[in-house]
Amino acid sequence: MTDQTNHSDADHEDDGRKPDPNGEDQQSDTEQQDEADEDDKKPSVFKKPLFWIILVIVGGGLIIGGVLYWLHARQFESTDDAFVDTHIVRLAPQVAGTLVQVADIDNRHVEAGRLLAVIKASGRDAQVAEAQANESQARAQFAQAQAQVTAAEAQRQQAAAQARVPMAAAVKAQQDLARYEALLRLDPSAVAGQQLDQARATARQTAADAAAAREQIDTATAQISVARKQVGAAKSVIDARRAQVEQANVTIGDLRLTAPVAGQVVNRSVNVGSYVAPGTQLMAIVPDKMWVTANFKETQLTLMKIGQPVDIHVDAYPGVEFKGHIDSIQRGAGQAFALLPPQNATGNYVKVVQRVPVRIVFDAKNGPDPKRYPIGPGMSVVPTVKVR
Repeated sequence: MTDQTNHSDADHEDDGRKPDPNGEDQQSDTEQQDEADEDDKKPSVFKKPLFWIILVIVGGGLIIGGVLYWLHARQFESTDDAFVDTHIVRLAPQVAGTLVQVADIDNRHVEAGRLLAVIKASGRDAQVAEAQANESQARAQFAQAQAQVTAAEAQRQQAAAQARVPMAAAVKAQQDLARYEALLRLDPSAVAGQQLDQARATARQTAADAAAAREQIDTATAQISVARKQVGAAKSVIDARRAQVEQANVTIGDLRLTAPVAGQVVNRSVNVGSYVAPGTQLMAIVPDKMWVTANFKETQLTLMKIGQPVDIHVDAYPGVEFKGHIDSIQRGAGQAFALLPPQNATGNYVKVVQRVPVRIVFDAKNGPDPKRYPIGPGMSVVPTVKVR
């Protein structure tokens, strides 16, 4: 009985352990359904107060930040259409010749007056010597003319001295004739006719001699005038000869080319032995004085004024902030000065915002000195002007 009972219990246990083939799937579906029900029962994130508090804070921060940025940005006007500018000095000779000396100063800084090149021109020394000889000859002619004036004055004095005798004799003869004529009127028998005729003849002779003496004086005076005019002409010749000498010296000076301004020598295109002609560019000098030419839109000029501070960023040195100020604003857009200005009265017109050049000067006292950096014309710049 005991064995049957144990066997029966074992059969029942085996029957209870047999798994149901669909039991596990049904249980999984049930668990998923329960989880979905639990998810549906959770509240939405949009219904949570914390979400709206964070959203309001973030939105308010963005709005406040945007307003602050706008208030800050409206104080400035900037453009990337800007570049470093200066008046480049291009050196060219005024005479033709061969270069016998050229300074080896490529991309070097030079001071004003530094000798850069020397030209050897044939015949220049001879021209200077000839001009100086002509000047010496003119000075000799001037001295000769002055001597002629002195001689003419001496001749006049001599003529005046010689004229005193005949003029005195003429006066005496005229007085004698007057006395004889007076006696003749009082008493016709008091004066003989021969004496009266002799007195008249003497008076005519002495008068003629006195007239001849006066003519000699006048001739001597005229010779003085002629001599003085010759002196003036000789002086004019001296001035002309001196001008020729100066011109010859200038030509000699043109053979030596010096730096007219202080700056950096660039773009040298000649060397010793090169033949140059008048107007041939030998080299160029970038002056130390440079500025920024910024082409702002015409709508950006509303609040711009001369003297406003400017922050200058050169593309070559992004970490350096140069300081400057507005020096001048051009009266007119760039297109007005073009070689072929636009003719808006013909065809269809499309309005385009124009650009106006603004000159900005570096302020080395308030910021980095641009002379310490290899900044040159044409380099890109981004200036920012504080207009408010």
